[in-house]
Amino acid sequence: MIPTHIDHIGIAVKNLEESITLYEKLLGVECYAIEEVADQFVRTAFFLVGQTKIELLESTDPEGPIGSFIEKRGEGIHHIAFATENTDQALAEAKENGFRLIDRVSRKGAEGMNIGFLNPRNTSGVLVEFCSK
Repeated sequence: MIPTHIDHIGIAVKNLEESITLYEKLLGVECYAIEEVADQFVRTAFFLVGQTKIELLESTDPEGPIGSFIEKRGEGIHHIAFATENTDQALAEAKENGFRLIDRVSRKGAEGMNIGFLNPRNTSGVLVEFCSK
């Protein structure tokens, strides 16, 4: 499955409110949505830049994925998300092509998207997400 576009770039931040202010100044656009995804221990904020979104990610639990990421690597780019027609199909095709998966099937993410991640060990250290509506 060929991605249709880059849906968003996820950026791990320590403080969502401070980062929203920073990115509003940097990008010249307002944050259009703030959402908590409880089962992923994260609060998100979104900005639209052209067709691509910037997703700020703040951990709600230091042991959660974003909290662990920041502890090990500090704030910064966490993942890149590619829009697909069908996340489950994209994950299955990635597996068939030899990629290691974090998610074998999609799960619900922010903005009601179906999401699934590939293991960054197979993608040159980049956490790749597939997402679909």
